[in-house]
Amino acid sequence: MKRNKGPVRLKPVMSAMLALWLFVMIVGANSAFAADNSEFVENSLGLNVQSAILIDADTGQVLYEVNQDAVRPPASMTKMMTEYIVLDEIKAGRLKWDTVVTVTKEAASTPADGSQVYLAEGEKYTVKDLYIAMAVGSANDATVALADAIGGTEQGFVQKMNDMAKKLGITSAHYTSATGLADTTVISAADQAKFARLLLKNHPEFLDYSKIPSYKFRPRDKDPMINYNWMLATNKDIPNFRMYAYPGVDGMKTGFISKAGYCFTGTAKQGDLRLIGVVMGTKSEGARFLEMAKLFDYGFNNFEKKTLVNPKSVVDSAQTVTIKKGASTEVPIVTQSEVSLLVKKGSNTQLGAPKVSLKTDLVAPIAAGTAVGTATYTYKDPDTGTTITKSVNLITAEDAEKASWWRLMFRSIGNFFVGLFKGIVNLF
Repeated sequence: MKRNKGPVRLKPVMSAMLALWLFVMIVGANSAFAADNSEFVENSLGLNVQSAILIDADTGQVLYEVNQDAVRPPASMTKMMTEYIVLDEIKAGRLKWDTVVTVTKEAASTPADGSQVYLAEGEKYTVKDLYIAMAVGSANDATVALADAIGGTEQGFVQKMNDMAKKLGITSAHYTSATGLADTTVISAADQAKFARLLLKNHPEFLDYSKIPSYKFRPRDKDPMINYNWMLATNKDIPNFRMYAYPGVDGMKTGFISKAGYCFTGTAKQGDLRLIGVVMGTKSEGARFLEMAKLFDYGFNNFEKKTLVNPKSVVDSAQTVTIKKGASTEVPIVTQSEVSLLVKKGSNTQLGAPKVSLKTDLVAPIAAGTAVGTATYTYKDPDTGTTITKSVNLITAEDAEKASWWRLMFRSIGNFFVGLFKGIVNLF
């Protein structure tokens, strides 16, 4: 009988221990969640991010930022630099879309803990197929295959990535892999947005691939790759993605590794306004798109493009420029193009007088439309306190013909006597 009492006495003990374990797990989970939230940087838009930025794609003007200069791992957003270099190689003629790439052992050995298309060593695919696998499916093995084809090895390609970053002035970036799997690759949100703008400016064809909603890599594949960018405008009719689809979104790249959190560099165009946003360190796959939507809403709902200086405008402080050996000693000048800014809708924004710099060694003849200087305007954003400078070329408004030798001679004589008279006056 005594032997039967032992287990009976253990039941309440075990129940109590189980209850305690459940309590600890719940409290621990809540504490962990709170710790994740505590890392978010407080901001006026209520973004649950560790860093973020919104810029105008046309000018680079910063419209909103949260901890923009913090250097963090970008995860698979790293692939945007790989995509840039591939497009650069094609533009330079060193690579073609139909160039056949043989899969290396390095590419085929890509760790299986991320997205891939399961390449085998020795398989052959075109640059275009591998590029789309990278752009749409974020395939790490396809990315390494392209890196090997250009750089010899992934690390050889990484050197090209860092060289390109330096060339483009992306100073916070340090790349250690072509894919972003390594958490030692880092960049700031500000530089990620700056780079995204340069990517769109120098290679606008990038969007032709980043907006592809799905792609079957091989005819025999059971299912196509689905674009990780759930925010694509074309997803508005897809039930699983409808809540994330955003008008005008046609790129760019998502990313996730544990140290980076969920990240996204996105772009959207509505009317004549294109915005670029970056969110880093969000808490889930879906959250990165919801946080980006807050940024885009803020940009599109509150800002408008306003032309503050029209093309062919006369600058009051520099209406003419001096020239030598011309039929006239001066020629009228005007602004070559407009000066525009994104400003708060309905605001009465005006620019002050510009700082003018003119060439001093101009010699006739000079054709109309020749750049002879610059006018630099300064604008201080009342919300962010950021000072924005805009420069525009000053050009000649008409032809400046060369004077005849007869006119130059009499002008020289006249200048001589004027100088002589001033010298005499200065004696008294």
